[in-house]
Amino acid sequence: MKSTTNPDWRWRILLIAIVLFGMRSAAQQTSEPNAIAAADPGTHQLSNAEKELARQLNLYRKSRNLPAIPLSASLSIVARAHVMDLSEHYEYGGRCNLHSWSESAQWSSCCYTNDHSKASCMWDKPRELTVYSGDGYEIAFFSNYEYESDAAFAKDVLEGWKSSRGHHELIINKGKWTTSRWQAMGVGVFGDFAVVWFGEEIDPAGSPVSGDN
Repeated sequence: MKSTTNPDWRWRILLIAIVLFGMRSAAQQTSEPNAIAAADPGTHQLSNAEKELARQLNLYRKSRNLPAIPLSASLSIVARAHVMDLSEHYEYGGRCNLHSWSESAQWSSCCYTNDHSKASCMWDKPRELTVYSGDGYEIAFFSNYEYESDAAFAKDVLEGWKSSRGHHELIINKGKWTTSRWQAMGVGVFGDFAVVWFGEEIDPAGSPVSGDN
């Protein structure tokens, strides 16, 4: 179903957020993820939308003569947990931005504000939820537009991040991220939210398992 919303992403309800220190479409609904907070990294699979976003992000890096970032089962578990949490608890227009986490026995909660005073709430999430011991750095996206396909969704997300200097520099290792070497990437898509997590350590859990979803 097409939305009557203006198709130009600049005019849709769009939120993008990044920590600079340290840091739906019908098609997406056909591959909704399962609850994962206690998931086994050895069985974690990406949804079609998550695969497409990872593919387009790495293709963009390739166009900039940068290596592809390996997909990480652990960081993808964190990403999936976060988009599901945001879908249930995020309040549009509030003081807590997209890096916030709700109250849960499974992770430390925080109201993440633009002064980055709660930066450790992000960095620590891989260690709280998985075997990944390194810090995690997240970029996040929200839109209520109804996309026609996973590819259209992924393109819109990436264009939004490319339009933001902070996001763009993290994706292509420029600015404060020049010396960083991303060796792990996690992708989460659920409802109106998408996030990508980056890490400098290799994930001991390896990549998400292949699947037909």
